[in-house]
Amino acid sequence: VQLQASGGGLVQAGGSLRLSCTGSGFGLDHDTGGWVRQAPGKEREVLSCINYSGATTYYGNSVKGRFAISRDNAKNTIYLQMDSLKPEDTAVYYCAANVVIPHASYCGLGAGAFLGQGTLVTVSS
Repeated sequence: VQLQASGGGLVQAGGSLRLSCTGSGFGLDHDTGGWVRQAPGKEREVLSCINYSGATTYYGNSVKGRFAISRDNAKNTIYLQMDSLKPEDTAVYYCAANVVIPHASYCGLGAGAFLGQGTLVTVSS
């Protein structure tokens, strides 16, 4: 069971990146998913989540209006489109599966959630 994230890199402030997360060894297409990040010296932050069908999405206040989560179940992949990036978005980004997203106002990492390896996003000013 593995989650593989990709798409991180160095970008200037105001730029865009798209992260991808592909599941292997299990059916990510039948699971909830999301993205979290952790910057040095800061707590882990849940950014965005999506239910298995894509009909329900959640965004944290820090990324609402700038980031968009989507999924392609045929490819077992979840995406995070990140626009209008800011230096404070610099962090290691992790994809997550089996998150708790009962409605659009909440997403959490319950006991059954698991994370993939991270991908570094660096936003220069």
